[in-house]
Amino acid sequence: MARSSYQYQVGAMRTPDRYAGTRARINDLFRASGGVYGYRRVHACLRSEGVVISEKVCARIMREEGLVARTSARRLRYSSYRGEISRAPENLVGRDFRAATPNELWLTDVTELRIPAGKIYLSPVVDCYDGMVVSWVTSTSPDAKMANSMLRAAVGTLAAGERPTIRSDRGGHYRWPGWVEICEREGLTRSMSRKGCCPDNSAMEGFFGRTRVEMFYGRDWSGVSIDAFMDVVDGYMHWYNEGRIKMSLGCRSPLDYRRAMGFAA
Repeated sequence: MARSSYQYQVGAMRTPDRYAGTRARINDLFRASGGVYGYRRVHACLRSEGVVISEKVCARIMREEGLVARTSARRLRYSSYRGEISRAPENLVGRDFRAATPNELWLTDVTELRIPAGKIYLSPVVDCYDGMVVSWVTSTSPDAKMANSMLRAAVGTLAAGERPTIRSDRGGHYRWPGWVEICEREGLTRSMSRKGCCPDNSAMEGFFGRTRVEMFYGRDWSGVSIDAFMDVVDGYMHWYNEGRIKMSLGCRSPLDYRRAMGFAA
């Protein structure tokens, strides 16, 4: 090594860290997100606080600090398909999951989450306008009571005159008489994807994927009871709506975005 290079490096090592304060804040933001945020969302949070650094600097600091966002793991698939037990409604949505206003287009599905204590099923309704989770139910049994109670809770959030289209896969939950009766009574338009066509359900698959990565994978669930696990899932759903920022919403949470757009107080 050239002497000049050695002396330069020694001097650089003695120089105070110009990003010491920012480094500490990055650590705080990352840990506050539960290890979910990557450098883009951490950088967006810093920018909202008036901290001016580049995304590259933010990424470098996170790399130096060993702050790595959660990544996906193996996936256990659950299927609610019970055959063509009734006539399926038409696929009115296709793969266009855009909505101009809240409560125009809803998506729903069921996913299974397994921990050593057992299995639970998560059944949410997601609004395509901004990704808001309108309602959700967790249950140890993927039955009609779970799906119907989730739908009744979602309907309870509607204002007068709001009649969303609700899009689902061809699972048995959405073809049983109770579900159909609620949709007809409340004026909801049913839409179903084609059988076994994953791209038709990509928006909900994406939601479940984010949920697994951010809340479920990479954690030790040993010793956690089913009730305690349900509380964790419930807490994550609240955070998803109220605290988790989305880049597509201008680095705001769904609730903050609705407030900014005048759809929520």
